Amino acid sequence: MFDTIIIGGGPAALSAAIYAARRQMKTLMIAKDFGGQMMWASAIENYPGYKSIAAAELIEKFSEQVKELGVEIKFSEVKEIKKLADDSFEVSIGNEKFSAKTVIAAIGAAHRQLGVPGENELAGRGVAYCANCDGPLFKNKTVAVVGGGNSALDAAEILSKIAAKVYLIHQFPVFQAFEHLEKKVRETANIEIILQSKVEEIIGDKKVASIKARNLTDNSLQEIPVDGIFVEIGFEVNTKLAAEIVKLNERKEIIISDKGETSLPGLFAAGDATAVPYKQIIIASGQGAVAALGAYEYIQLKSGNVQKVTK
Repeated sequence: MFDTIIIGGGPAALSAAIYAARRQMKTLMIAKDFGGQMMWASAIENYPGYKSIAAAELIEKFSEQVKELGVEIKFSEVKEIKKLADDSFEVSIGNEKFSAKTVIAAIGAAHRQLGVPGENELAGRGVAYCANCDGPLFKNKTVAVVGGGNSALDAAEILSKIAAKVYLIHQFPVFQAFEHLEKKVRETANIEIILQSKVEEIIGDKKVASIKARNLTDNSLQEIPVDGIFVEIGFEVNTKLAAEIVKLNERKEIIISDKGETSLPGLFAAGDATAVPYKQIIIASGQGAVAALGAYEYIQLKSGNVQKVTK
């Protein structure tokens, strides 16, 4: 039996694996692949210790550390998490089942995609999903932001301070964002708002060169030269696996305590699948560490060692 099974391969899961291993916990990590949403980034410039590092390189550094600590890794998709009568957990992948005293669900969230030609082909080469992460790469360039909610308007406002020109494209006639944020965006000189329009194609060879946007009122098609496009149309939280066994909020995010505890004792969660308000690599990494320490303390308390983890 494992002390903990960590589900996921992003920064929260990788950080949890590091901290669990350093506590001498017998750890199994189950992931479809390493990286999570970091795979969508090109260069990362907001992770402490690096002025700039390629996403692939940071993922490699994370995974190397996990492997060197002796964490057992299986590349697969978890089908079910079940709590058994003896208070342990059973995690199923295909025909295999594994037992553990605790589970850490770092199952992440995925950016909603436009689903248009060129999006996947140019991901990380002008197609971006995080203004905080990739915005500095577009200094004095022209970019587009797609979306009409708070995240889209916030991205447009952030990028307006970096890029020379920002197009804000939304398919509806009105925004679904805070009034003060909309007012700020509308008053920003280098943001051009294009409403009732939908991006239909992203064009480029080795990097983004332009986008095609369809005007939904007159059906006209406009090609707009841009150096990058930021897709800000929300997240899809991957909580289907845990939905029936833990409490979720109205956005279907896992509700956790300050120790990463879910509503089901022994099941911890970390990263973008939780109700944490900000979705950033550094925050997910910190949450992973917290969840691992929480799981360690849970096992110690159950075994009769009442000394809590303080460092």
